Amino acid sequence: MKISFDSKAPKSDAFVAFATEGGKLLEGGKWADKKTNGALKRAMEAESFEGKKAQTLVIAGPEGLPHRHVVIVGLGKAEDLKETDFEKIGGTVVSLLNARKAASAELSFSSEGLALKHLDANEAASSMAAGAVLSSYRFDKYLTKEPKDKKPTVKALSFTVDHPQKAKKLFDEADTLIDGVYLTRDLVSETPNILYPASFADIIKSELVPLGVKVKTLGMKEIQKLGMGALEAVGQGSAREPKLVTMEYHGGSKKDKTICFVGKGVTFDTGGISLKPGAGMEDMKWDMAGAAAVTGLMYALAARGAKVNVVGVVALAENMPSGNACRPSDIVTSMSGQTIEILNTDAEGRLILCDALWYAQEEFKPTHIVDLATLTGAVIIALGHEYAGLFSNDDGLAQQLTLAGQGVGEELWRLPLNDAWDKAIDSPAADIKNISGGRDAGSAIGAHFLKRFIQPGVKWAHLDIAGVAWNNKDRTAAPKGASAFGVRLLDRFVAENFE
Repeated sequence: MKISFDSKAPKSDAFVAFATEGGKLLEGGKWADKKTNGALKRAMEAESFEGKKAQTLVIAGPEGLPHRHVVIVGLGKAEDLKETDFEKIGGTVVSLLNARKAASAELSFSSEGLALKHLDANEAASSMAAGAVLSSYRFDKYLTKEPKDKKPTVKALSFTVDHPQKAKKLFDEADTLIDGVYLTRDLVSETPNILYPASFADIIKSELVPLGVKVKTLGMKEIQKLGMGALEAVGQGSAREPKLVTMEYHGGSKKDKTICFVGKGVTFDTGGISLKPGAGMEDMKWDMAGAAAVTGLMYALAARGAKVNVVGVVALAENMPSGNACRPSDIVTSMSGQTIEILNTDAEGRLILCDALWYAQEEFKPTHIVDLATLTGAVIIALGHEYAGLFSNDDGLAQQLTLAGQGVGEELWRLPLNDAWDKAIDSPAADIKNISGGRDAGSAIGAHFLKRFIQPGVKWAHLDIAGVAWNNKDRTAAPKGASAFGVRLLDRFVAENFE
């Protein structure tokens, strides 16, 4: 989709005007209403259009305008509007335009008469454009016979704003982040016969190395040499060997802190010997969404030249049942030296993450480490699909992440850690067991397992994104399908706290 900003828009199929609560048209709408001898106002009155937030009205292009359609969008109370509201509006507009087979639209967004409190009109227009692009994502590479009338039609949006250059600069910055989001969504949406540990590692290299990111891939021999017995155990049942990939980006000075992001990358999860039920197993292609988010984040940071030192680490494995798969009751030794009794092979994410977390700390000495994982179904029971679960050993870090998430509409809810849950994973046969054996506090049990692999003095947070990695319906700036949850959140977290 082509996005442009100008003081005068090119010819287009549709004209989009905006109105605040009370049905007060902004400057562009007033102009269009005058050109059509009051047609917009008459339509608004006939349809009881009051300009409430996200309220829309579509009318056939009236005489006096060259457009086939006129769309009027309600903003509600302007002083309450935030960045995410405009992203939602952008997505709503694109949906309406596609429904009417429009190929292009002019969005008239003047600051005159618009009393925004949280951002200016150029920032609002940029956010609207970003929401339009984010909402337009499709994974359609395998659709060979899709009917033409099912395909989206919108190809170009032109925003008429007071300061086109400022709006364009803001959008160009956002567009770099959107590229990272799209990369993540492509990875999560990809099929497991195409995306597996080796091919995932190859994609990381091809996408990030041109941006100046140093990428290193460890295979089974290196994993065994380093003593990563937990990662090895998960991957050993598959014909495709596990990988551990590191991504180093040095945009800051040598004196700057190093922040590390670690992602779970189970490219397909059958549950292993503790086999999952067949119904719904196809969803387990996105059990690598944490690793995909880390990849997209690293792309975004490097592409925009972030002034920060960041390392991404992803553990990649396929969890398969076979004659070579690990078994319930196996005991393995992790890279940390801690022994793990595997009671359930479907609690595999924590196993690959524990070695990745330890390696990240040993190799890169970060002051902060954040991991992302589709770790537990229990977090969906607790928080549904509205929040990701947040666990942390540091109040300040938890607050920074929460605020960053609120700013971009990727909400986190902090959940507690408790010594009782830590004791629940003590094993009589090893240093730790990978499940408690009960159904209580499943998400917290997983977090406590990971916490045992965090070294003293390191500020750590664990994001359980199982409920938010994939959308079952369209959401703000994220259509049905892979959400790329975490990319925008962590980009904002880095920008606000380390740059």
